[in-house]
Amino acid sequence: MIELWHCPDARSFRPLWALEELGLPYELHLLPFPPRVRQPEYLEVNPLGTIPAMKDGATFMTESAAIVQYLVTRYGPSELAVPADDPAYGAWLNWLHFGEATLTFPQTLVLRYRTFERGRADQAADDYAKWFLSRLRHVDRALAQSDWLCADRFTAADISVGYALLLASHLKLSEAFTPAIAAYWERLKARPGFQAARAAQKMDLAEALSS
Repeated sequence: MIELWHCPDARSFRPLWALEELGLPYELHLLPFPPRVRQPEYLEVNPLGTIPAMKDGATFMTESAAIVQYLVTRYGPSELAVPADDPAYGAWLNWLHFGEATLTFPQTLVLRYRTFERGRADQAADDYAKWFLSRLRHVDRALAQSDWLCADRFTAADISVGYALLLASHLKLSEAFTPAIAAYWERLKARPGFQAARAAQKMDLAEALSS
């Protein structure tokens, strides 16, 4: 059984969404954010204290985009993966990691200084918000060619970038989405796998609160 340690709408939403898209059974461990502070026993699972953490037998992983790549290739064949002999393979890998390395990173600093340490670095938060939006233009250019980022279909790359858009919506950065990105975000939210992942974390949260 795959185990996933998750905080609602944190980076761990990527592997949760992928699990739902793949229809794989899993055990979800829901944690308060940040778990290293609010649930320190989590450090016994992941000494880094970061989210996500995933166990699949002897396999243990902590990087959200890498977990998605692992799931869609380890449990394939799947339309979520693009094979190495496909012309879109390089684009798929690039978008898969662009979602985390390029789009999510600046938003984590916006989250830190606008939510957890308000007033300490308002200018830095504004600067990183602008950074995120400037990088988002790359997504806008890709969507001028297709409804999805690569291979002319929904893939794990859209899960990775889609999480960055989910985080942007929480940070109110979605107000600056272009029409193409706003429409793409609506397509992503309409995915049954996305909706099942949101429902799974809410259900687990209700169980956690009642226990």
